[in-house]
Parts: sequence; C-alpha cells; structure tokens
Amino acid sequence: MHEPQPPVGCDGNRRIEMTALSQVHAGSTGLVSIFSALAVGVALLYFAGFAEASVFHDSAHDTRHTLAFPCH
Repeated sequence: MHEPQPPVGCDGNRRIEMTALSQVHAGSTGLVSIFSALAVGVALLYFAGFAEASVFHDSAHDTRHTLAFPCH
C-alpha cells in the first residue's frame, strides 16, 4: 500500500504550528470584533441623543420604502 502524502509544502509539524497560530489569530479577531461593535454602538447612542425626532421618523420611513415594505 501507498501512504498518503501531506500537501505540498506542508509537513506534519508545520501543519500543527499553522493550526495553533490560526486559533490564536481567531481569538484576537473575535476580541477586535467585539470591541468594534461596542464602539459603534456607543457612537450611535451618543449621536442619537442629539438628533431630532423627525430625523428618526424620516429615516425609518425612507428605509421602509427602500425595502419595498408598505407603510401607508
């Protein structure tokens, strides 16, 4: 029988190192995503506090029309 060969340019040890690095990178990417979403949320709340009520109504109304959702 013929043993299967690892992919070209990748031996067993290198594959383990690459897997470990991708897991570390995935964890830090998750933290960046969480903090980015938090920053955007805080900014939206901050700026929404200074907006007039008519701005929100007009934005929601225009969004409904854009999505072809009946609102009248």
